Order: sequence, then structure tokens, then C-alpha cells
Amino acid sequence: MPCLLCGHDKTHKHGKTSKGSQRYCCPACKQTFTDTFDTIYYRRQLKPNEVHTILQSHCEGSSLRGLARISGRAYGTVVNLVRGASQKALLIHNAFVQQVKTVAITADELWSFVQKNKSTVCLENLR
Repeated sequence: MPCLLCGHDKTHKHGKTSKGSQRYCCPACKQTFTDTFDTIYYRRQLKPNEVHTILQSHCEGSSLRGLARISGRAYGTVVNLVRGASQKALLIHNAFVQQVKTVAITADELWSFVQKNKSTVCLENLR
């Protein structure tokens, strides 16, 4: 497994956590981490299927308080999970969008949103 912190290609097993997850150690940066590091499961007391159920229900429109009631978890836990998933999704989205090569961008929706038309557009901006 490569090091998730410095990118070194070889790590070795370094015992287990108190919850039973495998811990790894990097010989280059001397840091230890688990396989869930840098994921939405890292340092959460939720099982992956619970995380999936909460996030799926949130995507389908359930309220956060309703999710807390249904899952039997605290409201703050549910909010923290949804925020963490949102931040992770934003990072992944931005990484892919920055790689897209474009020549021209059409902003039809933007123009209709701000109610621009030919009579209100300044001709100097078009040159």
C-alpha cells in the first residue's frame, strides 16, 4: 500500500487500532495511518453501511433531523457526516473540472439568470 501522506510506494503493517483496523507505517515520513485515512470513514464510529444509508437518504430529500431519528445517531453526527461528504465531493469535483481543457464557454443559463438581452449588453465587452 502506498503512503497516503507522502506518496512513498512501500509501507509496512504497524499493528492494529483499538477498533481492530489495520495500521500502516511509512518508512520515509515515519507517520502511521489506517486504510480509511482521507476518506469519509476516517475516525468515525459509523459502519460503512450506516454511512451509505444516511447519505443515500439525504440525497433522496430526507431532513437531517429525520435522518438522526431513523439512524439512531445524534443530529450533530449526521450533520458532520453530510458536511464531510460534501467537502470530499467538492474536492473531487474541482480536481476533475480543473483538468478539463476548454476553448470557449457558453453561458446561456447565466445570461438568462441575470436577464441580459441584446439591448442591455454593452457592445464594448463583446470586442
